[in-house]
Amino acid sequence: MAELTLRLAAETRYDAISLGEVMLRIDPGAVPTARARSARIWHGGGETNVTEGLSYCFGLRTAVVTALVDDGAGRNIENQLREAGIDTSHIIWFNNSGKGKFSTDGKGTLHNGVNFTWAGKGVLPSVTEYYRAHTPIREVGPGDVDWDHLFGTMGTRWFSTGGIYTLLSPKTADLALEGMKKAEEHGAGRSFDLNYRSKVEPNKDRAREINRGIVPHVDFLVGNHDDFDDALGYETETVPKGASFDEWLAVYAKMLRQVSQDYPNIKYIGTQLRGALSADRIDWGAVLYEVGTDTIHQAALRENIEIADRTGGGDSFAAGVIAALLQGQGAADAVQWGAAHGILVQETIGDTSMVKQGDVEKEVARAIKGGGVSALR
Repeated sequence: MAELTLRLAAETRYDAISLGEVMLRIDPGAVPTARARSARIWHGGGETNVTEGLSYCFGLRTAVVTALVDDGAGRNIENQLREAGIDTSHIIWFNNSGKGKFSTDGKGTLHNGVNFTWAGKGVLPSVTEYYRAHTPIREVGPGDVDWDHLFGTMGTRWFSTGGIYTLLSPKTADLALEGMKKAEEHGAGRSFDLNYRSKVEPNKDRAREINRGIVPHVDFLVGNHDDFDDALGYETETVPKGASFDEWLAVYAKMLRQVSQDYPNIKYIGTQLRGALSADRIDWGAVLYEVGTDTIHQAALRENIEIADRTGGGDSFAAGVIAALLQGQGAADAVQWGAAHGILVQETIGDTSMVKQGDVEKEVARAIKGGGVSALR
């Protein structure tokens, strides 16, 4: 198995680019959606959350490839992305005149994706409701993105996408595969989060067929115990509810080695372990399997941690790992960065990162030492 080799920053325009859907998130705050009378507006999407972490937290040069209807909601999403330092010049805009390839009408036949997400409280779990069945990104397919320009002429060090986006439509699956192959051709690192969601695609066989075509082109694969079953079809041992981290890891490790044998292109496989004690209190761990050395690196385990919003924790784990690799860190440090960034993002509201690299490094040190926190005055 070849080692991961990344292009130099000096010869590229971007450190990372993501392909995926970005939705407007409506957050009802302290009450469930059904009883809300006001709400906050965020944005998010499993693929874009990774890129935003790389940009805002770690200061890397990023861009998103997505599609939006050119209306107030679409421009709101764009402005939020720009505030995080993401280049939005590669967004494909759908006009509402009904004219041209990328167009819709004024009555919302195509509309920007929206989700209502309540973070939950105590024994009441978080709830997400999607409105994404008729979004513009579903209509963008192979040949619509100039990958040779992005990966070749401009230069990109890393490309990421995921299993939520690929299941939105046949076109999104085909475009993701096209992007992966082009990224591989131009020497960019490639990550893919299996991230299976039954609300997006209840047919697991379809998900598995799509993912089995993409994974042979991936360097860093992200997925938990259930994802490898749901999204790739691996029949794994059942982990009893309430099992310890060590019990879970023993089962997960067997599967990691089988996956790496079946897909020898993979350099790293990682995931976070989130044990939900309640909607706002969790145990949090993470592992990163370094295939070349057959080593499973484990982050410091955090127990009984209070959180504000669980959404985006896994995406932020992936961002921390990728940021470390892009900055020349080894796998042992990468898993610590991923775990720290993932927990910090869950301690703030919204899907995306509101912390900086210095915060991540301090949290790594705190977790390893096992200390508390001090007020900054």
